[in-house]
Amino acid sequence: MTTHRERRRDRPEPAVMATGLGQQYNVACTELNQPVNHFIEDVLAQLDRQEQFTSTLKICGNNRLMAVTRVTDEDFLAISHVLKHNSFITDLDLRFNNLTNNGAVHIAKFLQDNCSLFHVNLMGNDIETEGAEHIAKALHRNDSLRSLRMTGNKIGNKGGMFFAAMLQINTSLEELDLGDCDLGIQSLIAFATVLKQNKSIKSINLNRPLFYVSQEDTSIHIAQMLKVNNTLQEIHLSKHEMTDSGVERLCEALQENKTLRYLDLSCNKITRDGVKCLAELLKNNTTLEILDLTSNRMEDEGAMYLAEAIHSYNSSLKALAIVSNNITGQGLKALAAATKQNKGLEYIYIWGNVLDEDACMAFSDLLYSGRLNASTTDVRPYTVDGRVCLAELFHGLKKHYYWSPTYGIADDPVGNSCLTLLNDDKF
Repeated sequence: MTTHRERRRDRPEPAVMATGLGQQYNVACTELNQPVNHFIEDVLAQLDRQEQFTSTLKICGNNRLMAVTRVTDEDFLAISHVLKHNSFITDLDLRFNNLTNNGAVHIAKFLQDNCSLFHVNLMGNDIETEGAEHIAKALHRNDSLRSLRMTGNKIGNKGGMFFAAMLQINTSLEELDLGDCDLGIQSLIAFATVLKQNKSIKSINLNRPLFYVSQEDTSIHIAQMLKVNNTLQEIHLSKHEMTDSGVERLCEALQENKTLRYLDLSCNKITRDGVKCLAELLKNNTTLEILDLTSNRMEDEGAMYLAEAIHSYNSSLKALAIVSNNITGQGLKALAAATKQNKGLEYIYIWGNVLDEDACMAFSDLLYSGRLNASTTDVRPYTVDGRVCLAELFHGLKKHYYWSPTYGIADDPVGNSCLTLLNDDKF
């Protein structure tokens, strides 16, 4: 395997590039007359020492294996100097640092002038509306970036509008994550409108907008978009205060949608009636592979509707999350029977429901028989005084969404089943 050292030797570089990444960073700090951030220096030095080629530079502020000094706006200027001269770095992860609007200006300038980065993660920084404007406008002229995560930056409704406007111009971005960004009703409607025409976005996260009144306007607009959009494969609508009527509109639209593979409706207000609509959708839909209904309130009746669809009709669903839905043994037993019958359903997550004796027996049978294994669900059976119980396993659709593990593989399919199912052909 070619190492990244060999890759760099293959490319004509300025004389300064004979030095390592850490040394280049030190030179940049000297030129910019700013102090060296030893955390950044150590990360770059580690990347230099790696024998196996990697295109990812992770300078994460929540790294628990190193002494961390979080990246500031000025630090990014020195980082950009290194990136400009090392185009083999295509993925930049700066999550949970201290980047503000001023840092966003530097990032925007780099994105506008640079075409080597494919993925940028700015999750959990302090970028607000003004910074969002700079980054969004930079993407008007950038045709290389494929994925941008702004998760947790409080860009607000106006910041969301800047990104919606960007999607009218940019034709290369495929993944946009604006979860927990304090989006408002206007920006959600703007995204729904723009995505009727956009042909590049395959995944969008609009989790946890801010609603000051309870209404289904946004659900209606999103449903209308899904009815005509033939590019989107993944949409996250968690914490939208969506009720059964909103789900009904979505299901009506998805009857005509042939591309959506991942639907996230977690943490909403969906009851048995909304789940009944989803079950009817599953009877006819052949493209949906991942359905996340975590933290709703389907209860046993809703679980029975899903079980019927999975048992007798649907063969395309591969992962189902029904964590914390107040389902008792009756509903979980029916879902277990459906899972036993439907060999296409690979992952099912049930923790947080009423795990009574019937539920424990049903899922322990699935695990002992080999139909499920410890890597495809979030429970494990054990016996106390002759009674079978279920213990929680920390598995799910997006185990390492906010953080990277201190050991093992960050994208291990055991805890990140959605990554396995969607795999690399999404991007």
